[in-house]
Amino acid sequence: MKITSLFLLFVLVVGLCNIDFLITNDQMIKDFYSLSAKDIKGESFSFDNLKGKKILIVNTASECGLTPQYENLQELHDLLGGEDFIILVFPSNDFGAQEPGTETEIQSFCQKNYGVTFKMMSKVSVKGTEISDVYNWLTNKELNGLGDFEVQWNFHKFLIDENGNLVKEVLPQTLPIDESILTWIKG
Repeated sequence: MKITSLFLLFVLVVGLCNIDFLITNDQMIKDFYSLSAKDIKGESFSFDNLKGKKILIVNTASECGLTPQYENLQELHDLLGGEDFIILVFPSNDFGAQEPGTETEIQSFCQKNYGVTFKMMSKVSVKGTEISDVYNWLTNKELNGLGDFEVQWNFHKFLIDENGNLVKEVLPQTLPIDESILTWIKG
C-alpha cells in the first residue's frame, strides 16, 4: 500500500512537471507576427504591423566591406517599398566588431552616407547566447518552419512572405537588388 501511494505521488509530481513544461513550450514564439523589437530610436515595434507585407530582413554593419549594400537597400526601398513591401535592418556587431557605434551614430552614418529612409532597428546579436528573438526565429527550424540557418556575416538576408512565413535566406554577397530578390518581391 505504501509503495502504491509513493508511486501515485511520483506520477502526480512528474505529471505536474510535464504540464508546466508543456505550458512553457506553448509560450514559445512560433508566429512571426508575435515578434517585436526596438527600432533604432528605442521604441517598441510589433511585427503584427507587418501583416500582409513581404519583408526583407538584413543584419548590417557600418565598417564592413559590404556596407555599400546600404545604397542598394535604399534603392530597393525607393523602387518597391510601401504598402506591400518593407525592409528591416538590424545593425549587429557580431562579425569583426564592424558595428561599434551607438544607435544614434549608426542612424546618423546611414542617413549621411546613404540617405537611408527604410526601417532601422536597434543593434542586436544575430548569433550565440545573446541572439535576439527575431534572429532566433529566423535561424531555428522549430520556430520558422523552413530550416536551421546560421547568419554567416553582415548583410545576410531573410525573405518573409505576406503571411509571415520565412521563404528564403540569401547569402551576404548577394546584392539586395539581385534579380532573384526583385522577382520574389514583385511576384
